[in-house]
Amino acid sequence: MTDLEHLRAPVPASDGQRAATEPRASGWAVCANATTADAAPALRHFARDTAERWRLPADVVDTLALVVTELVTNVLLHSGSPDVTVLIKVHGASLTVEVRDTGQWRARRDRRRSAEDADALCGRGLELVRHCSSWSRAVLTAAGTRMLVCLPLAGAAA
Repeated sequence: MTDLEHLRAPVPASDGQRAATEPRASGWAVCANATTADAAPALRHFARDTAERWRLPADVVDTLALVVTELVTNVLLHSGSPDVTVLIKVHGASLTVEVRDTGQWRARRDRRRSAEDADALCGRGLELVRHCSSWSRAVLTAAGTRMLVCLPLAGAAA
């Protein structure tokens, strides 16, 4: 068995006649990976492949891949977790992404962004995720962290 384990309950394919705003069937997919340098690319590929199999719109596929990459990268950089799991659920007109880890987030010192932060190469992942989503929520517990993000399947993010 490899580090990458996944299960899928596919969403039935569109018949091509349904309007983009019409609700879709429900389905889910989950993939767990060891927290290694390969985790972000592997889980991004899993998310993209799943969304394409479900025949989701191309912009949703791209947004999902971006969100998964950002959230998994945060786990790699900040949690100390030995593993990371991505759960994707589609129900009706929305897609929910959940990224789970079993680590403990390191305390981050609170600071305001300064003008010199404008050219920083990192540090904007959660802002980007919030901008792409209808809503996002972090659930921190003693057992780890769950990041939940909702992406609309039609129209722009709220």
